[in-house]
Amino acid sequence: MKSADFRCGTIAIVGKPNVGKSTLLNHLVGEKVSITSRKAQTTRHRITGILTVADTQYVFVDTPGFQTKNASALNRLMNRSITQALQDVDVILVVLEAGRISREDRQVFELLPPGRPAVLALNKIDRLADKKLLLPLLAELQAGRAFSDIVPVSAKSGEQTAALLQALRQHLPQQPAIYTEGEFTDRSERFLAAELVREKLFRQLGDELPYGASTTVEKFETEGKLRRIHVAIIVDKASHKAMVIGKGGEKLKLIGSDARRDMEKLFGGKVFLQIWVKVKHGWADDERALKNLGFEP
Repeated sequence: MKSADFRCGTIAIVGKPNVGKSTLLNHLVGEKVSITSRKAQTTRHRITGILTVADTQYVFVDTPGFQTKNASALNRLMNRSITQALQDVDVILVVLEAGRISREDRQVFELLPPGRPAVLALNKIDRLADKKLLLPLLAELQAGRAFSDIVPVSAKSGEQTAALLQALRQHLPQQPAIYTEGEFTDRSERFLAAELVREKLFRQLGDELPYGASTTVEKFETEGKLRRIHVAIIVDKASHKAMVIGKGGEKLKLIGSDARRDMEKLFGGKVFLQIWVKVKHGWADDERALKNLGFEP
């Protein structure tokens, strides 16, 4: 961190929903900073992940996938979060799924502010049986927006992520580190706990779960290395509450046990976790309720 050529800067990670932005962030940082699932719209908040190496500190800002399908207050807030992130960073990392460019991808390209350096990561190349299929896609991309670099990567396996970091580094300013060595996010344990429960909620219920669900920590107490955490799952309808709890409470037990294991690994200590489900009609279209749940205005 004392190199004469030390660089430090911010990088917004953007892309349509479900292209692997959060998985890529977690791999680059080496910690579970952002939750993941196979469902689109898993990420709802701007989340900072920090990677510090000998001569560089990368400050990644993971953003929600840009929402185009409906205009709820929640989606408006998420889109506002993306727009703000694009204005505040040194370089933009656009993530695209290798294989094709969709209309939603092009809508993301249109959001990119002119004059801001942008690097494109073609993700999920491990899924391509024939890498030659990348060639026509690369040609199409190079004929479109002027990305400073296009790097095929796999967030899952880590393939080509070192090359991606090098491509990003050249756009970061020469300045001292913003965060101390060892920090991997600016988010609190309280925030991370709520997110881990929401991740398990998405994973356990799969496509059964409507998007009308969120999580909030109502109590977070620390006693030495023991953490006592009380989390409420907020749903839109009574029928959703029954779905989350499951027959005999089995779904809720699985959500709790899976989330607790991840918390103990991330926090480095024992966790006593209590979860219950509350019904709040129309929360996703109520800006006051969204603010209470931690969504940025």
